[in-house]
Amino acid sequence: MKKIMFLCTANSCRSQMAEGFAREFGKGLIEVYSAGLMTAGVQGRAIAVMKEIGIDISRQKSKFINKDILTKMDIIVTLCVNAEEYCPYTPPEVKRIHWPIKDPVGTIGTEEEIMKDFRRARDEIKILVQKLINDIKN
Repeated sequence: MKKIMFLCTANSCRSQMAEGFAREFGKGLIEVYSAGLMTAGVQGRAIAVMKEIGIDISRQKSKFINKDILTKMDIIVTLCVNAEEYCPYTPPEVKRIHWPIKDPVGTIGTEEEIMKDFRRARDEIKILVQKLINDIKN
């Protein structure tokens, strides 16, 4: 069983959505983790847009990177520039993938405009997680 960790700055939005998708699509195939360079709680809007498509991430927790767990991963996926640049050292046998997903948390506008950006990030992450799971299967 492959171990995958999704990393982001605060482990509050993009990495949480990726964790939710990976748990859903990779059941029995992968062990899923997520973490951040800091913690900030799980974004309510991220929970809401995932719930819209039937995935509940409301019980997930924002977690700080544990270097011991990090070195035991098969794959580490960074979802932002900060995580890519400042992620602690990982052994060469750990595969690193970078998905530069624009952060919806800083979106300014009406509530509908903000939610539209959260949905955009969710949909981008869904496609990438599905591709990753398919690559692992094959």
